[in-house]
Amino acid sequence: MNIKWNANKYTEDFSFVHQYGNSVAELIDAAKGSSVLDLGCGNGALTKVLRDKGYLVKGMDESKEFLVIAKEKYPDIDFIQGDAADFTLSEPVDVVFSNAVFHWINKDKQRDMLKCVYKALNKDGRFVFEFGGHGNNKKIHSALARVFSEHGYCYRMPFYFPRIGEYAAMMENAGFEVQYAVLFDRPTELKGEDGLKDWINMFVKTPFSIVKTEQEKEMIADKAVEILRDDLFINGKWYADYVRIRMKAVRV
Repeated sequence: MNIKWNANKYTEDFSFVHQYGNSVAELIDAAKGSSVLDLGCGNGALTKVLRDKGYLVKGMDESKEFLVIAKEKYPDIDFIQGDAADFTLSEPVDVVFSNAVFHWINKDKQRDMLKCVYKALNKDGRFVFEFGGHGNNKKIHSALARVFSEHGYCYRMPFYFPRIGEYAAMMENAGFEVQYAVLFDRPTELKGEDGLKDWINMFVKTPFSIVKTEQEKEMIADKAVEILRDDLFINGKWYADYVRIRMKAVRV
């Protein structure tokens, strides 16, 4: 990923990310006392939810900024730094859980990530996750691509949003038996009158790296927000047009 996060602002203004993850965690059907790895744990909020459900948890994230917050907020939980596409555990776990992470991993690294998860699980271990699926934030990215083009830049999609059949096949090829899979729309309310611009500034970092000046970056973001106002500003609130893949699988 190689992104430097504003972890404090993320924790304050984008808490919906882990809040939606609560329902993903409900798919875990392992017994209390089972060992769980929260892969891409971020600020640790969902790791705590898993711990409170009675699991023996540890969190892993690549971001030092997030891990500082996680360790400060939940000092009794084990948090480690690691790359989701290149990690090993000292002992396998019963469950690998992940929320809102895998779309950040390049398509050509997805198989590496699935191999790492497979090795990290005990036989018959559970793999439960959710991330952005085909069509996720399509309106937002289309508006940004239009404005980038008007400014003479090529907008390069920074995320991997697969179709459900594509990802299910990739899972099966990695040795998993997919037991549950769904792709669904989830319009998501954003915080504050600048909610959409704040969302763009937080999550769409890589494409803006080619823009020459900070002033031009502001102009592009502002123009995209205005293009999206009719579709995504509803009853005085901003929404992001999320589409999610949610899956449960078993290591066989």
